[in-house]
Amino acid sequence: MSSDTIPKQDYWRYEIKWDGTRILTYHNEAATRLLNRKLNERTHHYPELLDVSAYCRANSVILDGEVIALGANGRPSFHEVMRRDLIKRLDRVKEARQAVAVTYMVFDLLYLDGEWVTGRPLSERLQLLQEVIRPSALVQLAPSHPDGEALFNVVKQQDMEGIVCKDLRSTYVLDGKDKRWLKVKNYGDAVAVIGGFTLRDGIVNAVLLGQYDAEGKLWYIGHTGTGRLTAAEWRGLTELLAPTVAAERPFAKRPDRYKDAHWVQPLHTVKVQYSEWRWQEGRSLRQPSIQALVGVAPEDCRLPWV
Repeated sequence: MSSDTIPKQDYWRYEIKWDGTRILTYHNEAATRLLNRKLNERTHHYPELLDVSAYCRANSVILDGEVIALGANGRPSFHEVMRRDLIKRLDRVKEARQAVAVTYMVFDLLYLDGEWVTGRPLSERLQLLQEVIRPSALVQLAPSHPDGEALFNVVKQQDMEGIVCKDLRSTYVLDGKDKRWLKVKNYGDAVAVIGGFTLRDGIVNAVLLGQYDAEGKLWYIGHTGTGRLTAAEWRGLTELLAPTVAAERPFAKRPDRYKDAHWVQPLHTVKVQYSEWRWQEGRSLRQPSIQALVGVAPEDCRLPWV
């Protein structure tokens, strides 16, 4: 679950929230399978992880962890790991493996040599991981820090996604979420211009956002339909945007979401919160959410490099 505060009791463990993809490893003497959090097959996407005996002493095991890849800045990059995870044609895996190296950050254990350990406290499961995992450049045990506030400050300084706080007394919850694992995210803020919207049942359900460059061109930076607006405020936004509908898009280039979009004159601005924005690499906001309509002049919504 998400949280705005970091718990401080001595039974909490603090880890970096790795910006990767969740992978479960199922291994016994007969076969090895890799599945993502939705239990979709990923066995062939990460062939370097299939030799489990090279990094784990168990004969049969179920591991839980995060596959990560580093970007050009040396930090975990969701975009990079998705170059591996979203491959459709498996004949391209070899080429992708050469282009994007991954690391498996193991942080939990469900099953070990014929015994389910999900009912044991996290502290015991972590001790078992210490005994069976052989860390390497490919597979590592997710490290922790004794001070959650200090770790979060480092994460913010490094512009990483956030931290995860885990109750060392907690059992493993299959297919569930509870308050014993808390995600504290490092969000960024931006003010953006509304350049378009989409509708559901006649009500605006998402807006397309942009910011200006030094030449006055409006560049698409993402779209969002989530945030703090109430149903009444979405209806109010619908009424606000209706008179500003335009025939041509205001963005310098066509957004990735455009087929069902209605363009508007870029007159209104919103404050948005986001989890990541690699603007140096020309990417759009990740997980943006509207916080509020604001009175900032559209021309003052500038791209970070302007």
